[in-house]
Amino acid sequence: MPDTPTPATLHKTAPTATPAAMPSSSGSSRPHTERGRTAMAVGVVEKIAGMAAREIAGIHALGSGLARTFGAMRDKVPGGRSSIGRGIKAEVGEKQTAIDIALVVEYGAVIPEVARQVRENIIDAVERLTGLEVVEVNIAVNDVHLPDEPEVEEEEEASIPSGQRPKLK
Repeated sequence: MPDTPTPATLHKTAPTATPAAMPSSSGSSRPHTERGRTAMAVGVVEKIAGMAAREIAGIHALGSGLARTFGAMRDKVPGGRSSIGRGIKAEVGEKQTAIDIALVVEYGAVIPEVARQVRENIIDAVERLTGLEVVEVNIAVNDVHLPDEPEVEEEEEASIPSGQRPKLK
């Protein structure tokens, strides 16, 4: 039976002559992608997704009423955490990410269309800026903001329904 290569033996084998494997100016024959790894923090993905969602017309806020209330208080505390990722939960693997987002939409916005635009914009922004594959973006519309409602409401935070999530690679 032939020997199964181990990571140590794979590391010693010479790479094929592809442009990525050509010797660099430093003289090394290893491609740049083999010289370390980049890890994305969950907060990075959540902030990018939050910014992308806010770019879509019809979005009033992210998160539920309770999350927005606590976030508003936290924003007033000096040195408090940024609220860009409020209402967003991400799972980040080495190559993939999955994102859950809670939204409050403006009254009159066509919710399925807003959700489609939010999903597309988040996927585009996260994949472009991080290089991670977005396997899913789950959207929970928790409220509709009416023109005469106050900005922040007190309510129980609704959890985002979680189905069976694909395993991240």
